[in-house]
Amino acid sequence: MKESNVINVGTDDLEKFFMHHLNQIYTAKTLQLSQLPQLLENAHFSDLREAIDKTIQDVKQQIARMDQIYQSLPIIFSKVPFRGLTGMIEDSFSGIKLHSGNPQLRDMSVLFYLNCIECIEMASFQILEMVSVKLSNQTIKSLIRSNYEDAKANRMLILLINAKYISTAAPNHQKS
Repeated sequence: MKESNVINVGTDDLEKFFMHHLNQIYTAKTLQLSQLPQLLENAHFSDLREAIDKTIQDVKQQIARMDQIYQSLPIIFSKVPFRGLTGMIEDSFSGIKLHSGNPQLRDMSVLFYLNCIECIEMASFQILEMVSVKLSNQTIKSLIRSNYEDAKANRMLILLINAKYISTAAPNHQKS
């Protein structure tokens, strides 16, 4: 088989790729939005509570932007079954419940999982932005870029809160 440095993908295939992965992110974002208020109620650290509240607002904006993308394309949203980001969100919330009796460890778990989720979302939006360039749709590119920037800012905020949380934690030298 002859190798080539040129990737030849048609516009229809790019649109299908874009929509499939947009559907995955949309499905995950709606799941995340349904779960975040429960985290907010149970968060112990005030900075974490503020970050979760900000994340809820950002996720709502991201979903609204994705709704605009769906309206601008002749394709409608269809929920796609996948375990990727949705599975991670589900696993995250069950992992957080393991530490329900220890508010400090629960908060650390929340921070850990929120950071992981934001990393995946950042990468996903970044790839979709690259594809949107090939689709030659400035509106879609701009909306996806805004979602990427939100995910990037949220990840940085969560990293800063994690650093603050861990640096202010007083070690308890008792063994369980």
